[in-house]
Amino acid sequence: MVTQNSFSEKQSSKTKLNTIDFDASTTAVLVVDMLKDFFTDGGAMVLDGGDILYEPHRELLAAARNMGMAVFWLNQDLPPDDSLFETRAVHCLSGTWGAEIVDEIPVEETDIVISKRRYSGFFQTTLDLNLRERGIDTVIVTGVVTNICVRSTVHDAFFLSYKVLVPVDLVMATSTQAQEVTLYDIETHYGDVTSLSELMTVLDNRQSIKS
Repeated sequence: MVTQNSFSEKQSSKTKLNTIDFDASTTAVLVVDMLKDFFTDGGAMVLDGGDILYEPHRELLAAARNMGMAVFWLNQDLPPDDSLFETRAVHCLSGTWGAEIVDEIPVEETDIVISKRRYSGFFQTTLDLNLRERGIDTVIVTGVVTNICVRSTVHDAFFLSYKVLVPVDLVMATSTQAQEVTLYDIETHYGDVTSLSELMTVLDNRQSIKS
């Protein structure tokens, strides 16, 4: 259970809506680090139970592509001498099996793959430029791990004035406590925590209008 506090609870007089909404034409999906080193047997840093994220990702990405939404894969891609390895185990080495996207989630030709060397998908990458070229103002951030790379990407998206949506059933942290605390902080300060069901409702409604 996350302990709430008066600092975080001091909200704007503009009350948050209980339901989420977004325009599919100006929204992109950012998939963070769905890589073999984090998910597949033999990987360098396998997240226990991470395979639970496969089906929700397949469902969301299929619906998003059907609506013409951009899908970005933000992949850790590191040289052997990266300074990150001074504090973290060696993982996601460039050109290796472990740095590949998991086989269980299809990647389409229209998707955009962006390599990153730090936790945030925005830090010294072309992500912001790619989003702005497409008129994107809202991002749905998914993947792993909630309390490190997802969180860092969410922070930078917020700092760059994007509206941020994080579906709780498409992200996983290093522990249950870390998941709860991080999602609480995101909901309170950086964006909106939602669910696959809520996202699908919006996309289904948009598809009905489109049809």
